[in-house]
Amino acid sequence: MAEEKSYKYVIIGGGVAAGYAAREFTKQGLNPGELAIISKEPVSPFERPELTKVYIDLSVNPTLASVYCCAGTGEEKQYPHWYKQKGIDLIVSTEIVKADLASKTLVSDDGTIYKYQTLLIATGSTYVKLSELGIPEADVKNIFYLREIDDNDELSLAMELYVQNGQAVVIGGGFLGLEMSSSLKANNHEVTIVFPEPWILNRFFTPEMSAFYEAYLTNKGIKIIKGTAVTGFNTNSDGVVTEVILEGGRTLEANIVVASVGGKPVTSLFKGQLEEEKGGIKTDGFFKTSLPDVYALGDVATFPMKMYGEMRRVEHADNARKSAGQAVKAIKAAEEGKTVPDYDYLPYFYSRFFDLSWEFYGDNVGESVIFGDTDPKTPKPKFGTYWVKDGKVVGVFLEGGTKEEYKAIAKVARGQPSVESLDVLAEEGLSFATKF
Repeated sequence: MAEEKSYKYVIIGGGVAAGYAAREFTKQGLNPGELAIISKEPVSPFERPELTKVYIDLSVNPTLASVYCCAGTGEEKQYPHWYKQKGIDLIVSTEIVKADLASKTLVSDDGTIYKYQTLLIATGSTYVKLSELGIPEADVKNIFYLREIDDNDELSLAMELYVQNGQAVVIGGGFLGLEMSSSLKANNHEVTIVFPEPWILNRFFTPEMSAFYEAYLTNKGIKIIKGTAVTGFNTNSDGVVTEVILEGGRTLEANIVVASVGGKPVTSLFKGQLEEEKGGIKTDGFFKTSLPDVYALGDVATFPMKMYGEMRRVEHADNARKSAGQAVKAIKAAEEGKTVPDYDYLPYFYSRFFDLSWEFYGDNVGESVIFGDTDPKTPKPKFGTYWVKDGKVVGVFLEGGTKEEYKAIAKVARGQPSVESLDVLAEEGLSFATKF
């Protein structure tokens, strides 16, 4: 007979959203035994962005404990015993393989049946595999995808193994590709980044912004091959990658390959049971789905972006944290016959690699205006970009800012002030943002 367990609240997934939802439940009031977190990962919820920023940097001797939730917001870290103390059942190394939302029943890979009153879906997103892009030999040894602790641990082992002759190829010119390139280089590996787009962070940066980062990386000794796709791999007799094959037949020597070619939300458990939109599970401003008592958080949720009057799905830790808090507040308020305000999210992205650090708020649409020092040889470069649409600033990016300056650009992106002209804005530069 299958074991059956019942909870008032169940969270599926053990990432950032799960950790912050647990934190909010304890703030709002939670009785021991009411909440279970079921995660296929073997560890407590942790700050996933730190996998490519801190955890992979062997020079700082990182530990998992340093990246547990809620380290990302400077709150108390939630070690495994924190969940015990709060009366939360943290069920790790357990995958939910079936979800029957009509009967409020979940079944795990070991056959255990979990009943719930309210379900929070926090399954996050996963990586797109190279084989999904039709690249042959994409499952050979030493090709790494970074999503879970195990992925990083395996890569760390390979980095130590090849420390004398590390030849790394990073496939993908997005956030993760850049951060991984800097970590590999900092750990004394020769690094080449390859991507099919015309410039790095193609969907986010303007060509002028990318030119700075490409020059900066090149000055650090990282090779960049743009506008080129990977078509396959060569291996040795042990099945370990030795070369990356590019279109046109050119090859790159490699004993480590890191693939970062995109992500996708993990929603297959709920297909046909919940309304979907734009690739995610459709929710309202409280992260409630098309079924009562089912909520979707973080990467899997397509929610109303109040500022822009449209539905969007946002893959970012900041939204995972905040959407988790919003959903739990809404759940607890509804139990008391109260409501909370609709979610009003300001898009936010950030990155850190080498000595660089930047933040972005708002929307990167309309015309762009770059300001500041974009010389990649400057010891402490500081520059930014405004995006202007219909005469208003709708997005702001800043490299090398202070805490106060980042707060100022966030305020501008939220307030969307009018601008006299693009020329005047370029001349004013950062002072335009700091005067509000």
